Amino acid sequence: MQYFESDYMEGAHPLILQRLLETNMEKTPGYGTDKYSRSAREKIRRACGCPEAEVYFMVGGTQTNATVINSLLHAYEGVLAADTGHINVHEAGTIEAGGHKVLTLGQTSGKISAQTVAKYIGLFNSDVNNEHMVRPGLVYISHPTEYGTLYTKAELEQLRAVCQEYKMPLFLDGARLGYGLTAEGTDVTLEVIADNCDVFYIGGTKVGALFGEAVVITKPNLIPHFFTMIKQHGALLAKGRLLGIQFDTLFTDDLYKRISKHAIHMAEKLKKGLVEKGYRLYFESPTNQQFVVLENEEMERLSKKVSFGFWESLDSNHTVVRFATSWATQENDIEELLKNLHPAVTMGQEITIMKSEEAISIGSEEQLEQFMAQGETAVLYFSSEGCNVCQAVFPKLTNLIHPRLIRTAKINIDEHPEIAGQLLVFTVPTVLIMYEGKEILRESRFIDFQRVKRTLNFLEEADRAHSSNRP
Repeated sequence: MQYFESDYMEGAHPLILQRLLETNMEKTPGYGTDKYSRSAREKIRRACGCPEAEVYFMVGGTQTNATVINSLLHAYEGVLAADTGHINVHEAGTIEAGGHKVLTLGQTSGKISAQTVAKYIGLFNSDVNNEHMVRPGLVYISHPTEYGTLYTKAELEQLRAVCQEYKMPLFLDGARLGYGLTAEGTDVTLEVIADNCDVFYIGGTKVGALFGEAVVITKPNLIPHFFTMIKQHGALLAKGRLLGIQFDTLFTDDLYKRISKHAIHMAEKLKKGLVEKGYRLYFESPTNQQFVVLENEEMERLSKKVSFGFWESLDSNHTVVRFATSWATQENDIEELLKNLHPAVTMGQEITIMKSEEAISIGSEEQLEQFMAQGETAVLYFSSEGCNVCQAVFPKLTNLIHPRLIRTAKINIDEHPEIAGQLLVFTVPTVLIMYEGKEILRESRFIDFQRVKRTLNFLEEADRAHSSNRP
């Protein structure tokens, strides 16, 4: 059995195990006050170019997110995050259990923009009833995101500017940070992150450590008594040297980046092989996570030999799955996986892409009004330029539409935010099915194509019946 389900399937890098064994019988002070933890902190400060940073070690990502977010927020505040963010989707309500609400924002390929954050805060501040509402007090982002996408330096700078304007901290979840730092084409370094984020953490659990995350607070005393807060959250490890030794090793001789870069090379080899076999990538990810569309029969067959992550059901015949490489993945692992994959059925045989002249691009509110006045049934598709998910979803959507009966319009929310705002569209992709000017169905982000198909079939029949009754 092969394991590509996640990047924490192996134990730890051999150098870490060697250091733990070499120091095993030493007696050291507890709670991270030992010499190894002190050394690791200093190496991390140097790597971040932030000599005044406070560095703390914790065991796991969910524990770290909960402790940091609870420590930064007042009781009446919530945290702004992408609706796909880990704290919103895959942490079992940990933030809410701590007394804080996750305030979700629309995203593009897993990323939130400074404009989206500013708009949310502006709407909150202008609401005369905001004293009865959860106040946004913190912005949370992941790098890499849950979609395997990366922020740019410019995007981080824009987010920092908005956070500074509204006096809100910016917190970056770096559970897979090594794979983001070493991805091809990125301009984001540890120094860039330290310059723009108030708090971030360097993931160890998924990048070579047995366990552990290193929290970096770039502004001294931003969180008073954070050591005590860690203890209060049950996150203070008595044998703290076990964490210190691991991060001291990872930040010696550039080991953290070297092993992360290896995972990227393995992911690129996998991506190349998937494309050559005819598989369609659902997202364009430059990191160690690769998302691919599998026929359900092939997925069932492959699951007997390979462990992989379920992402979402694309339609009744296809599923999106994730393969994750790690610091420990070997070339023969990739070769065996590709060997186990049968050549893909050409997706083009199943998905008919609507001709450009059949899908109208809407460029103004007036044009939208004219479009809506031309017929009874219409589909509005909202997307954005950098949204890889949107590009994957649109061909599947058009395959369900009879162009002679139902008209389709595309709206780019980056170019026309006023149209998106008018129809309360805050995330992409979004599909609106309209009948006689009224919204019949709305599907956002994870599109339920079966619901879309049932609705369109019903409306097509209604249109045919209406046409046959005309004199």
